[in-house]
Amino acid sequence: MSLLPDAVRREAFAEASRFRGEFYKCLTARRDELFELVDAMLCADGAVKTPVDLTLLPEHRRGHGAMYGGLNHGRIDAAQLRMALAGLVLPRFDGGRLVPAVDVSPWLRSEAPCSADRLFCHVYGRAKTASQFIPGWPYSFVAVLEPGATSWTAILDAVRLGPVDDATAITADQLRGVVERLITAGQWKAGDPAIVIVSDAGYDVTRLAWVLRDLPVELVGRVRSDRVFAKQTLGWTTPKLRTPEAADRWTWLLIVAHTQLRLARPLAADLRRPWEKPTTSGRLTPARVRRGFRNIRAHLACPARVPKPQGAGPGRPPGAKNKHRAPRYNVGKTVKRPETLKAIGKPGRSW
Repeated sequence: MSLLPDAVRREAFAEASRFRGEFYKCLTARRDELFELVDAMLCADGAVKTPVDLTLLPEHRRGHGAMYGGLNHGRIDAAQLRMALAGLVLPRFDGGRLVPAVDVSPWLRSEAPCSADRLFCHVYGRAKTASQFIPGWPYSFVAVLEPGATSWTAILDAVRLGPVDDATAITADQLRGVVERLITAGQWKAGDPAIVIVSDAGYDVTRLAWVLRDLPVELVGRVRSDRVFAKQTLGWTTPKLRTPEAADRWTWLLIVAHTQLRLARPLAADLRRPWEKPTTSGRLTPARVRRGFRNIRAHLACPARVPKPQGAGPGRPPGAKNKHRAPRYNVGKTVKRPETLKAIGKPGRSW
C-alpha cells in the first residue's frame, strides 16, 4: 500500500483525472468507445493479445462491433493530444535537464498484402551479425527518459514513416515540434540547461544538429541497449489491423494508456506475485502499476457516457459472399531520391 502523504495522493489523483479529461476532449469521433478501450487495456491481466478480448472486460461496456468501429472510423486530434502530453510533469536529470530520446520501432506486418504504406523494416536476428528486412509500419517515437536503471519513460510523440518520407527530415520535423511544444508548455525557459536529445547510432546526428541549430538542444548518439519504451507490455503490435490509419489510432491509444500508468505510479500498491520480491511504490515497474490500475480507476474521472442499449446489426445475409476484394499493395519506397537514382539499371537491382 502506498505510504505517500494524503496531499500528494490527492494531487496525483487530480492530475490523472485532468489528463483523462484532456484525452477525452481530443477524441472527435467514437470518443466513448476509444476512451473505454484504453481503460480496458489498462485493466487487462497481462499483455494484450487481441483487441477483441478487451471487449469482454467490465471496463468496456460496448460490444465488439463498437470496438472495431472505433479503431477503423474513430478520430483523434493528435495535435491537441501532443500538447496535453507536453504539459504534464516530466522526469528530469540533474539540474532539471530534459533528456528526450528518439527511436524507430517497427510494427511488423509481413503477411498483410492488403495493408497499405508498408516498408521494409530492419530487424535483428538471433545472432548479433544476423539481420533481416521484414515488411511493416515503422514508427518514430520520442520519449523523455528518466534517470537511473528504470523501465519508465514519458512518451510524447509518435509518427509513422511512409513510403515517400525521408526518415531524417521527418525526424527533424518531429523533434522540432516536440521541443517547441515543451517550450510553449513552460517546460524549458531561457537560462535552463539545454535539452539533450538522445538518438540511436542509425541517425544522421550531424544533419539533425544542423537542422535544429536554432533550438536550445544538444544531440548525442546511441541509446543504451537495455533502455526500452515499455510498449509491448500493453500489446502495441498484437492487433492485425488492415489500415495504417487504424494502426495510428491504436498507437495513440497505447501512448495514452502508458501515460496514465505513469501518472498513477505514486498511487499504486505493490500487488506482487508470490515469487516476486517486495518493492517500494517509487520502484514499481509499469507492469506492477498496471496490476492495480482497476482499483485506482474507481477514483478517477470517467467522462465516457453510458452506452444506449440496442440490438445487433443485420450483418451480411446468410449465404451471401463478399464481392469486394480488398486491394493489394506493394512494399517499399515509392519515391526515388537523387542518391539512389545512380543505382538504377545495375544488374540485380529491383525497384
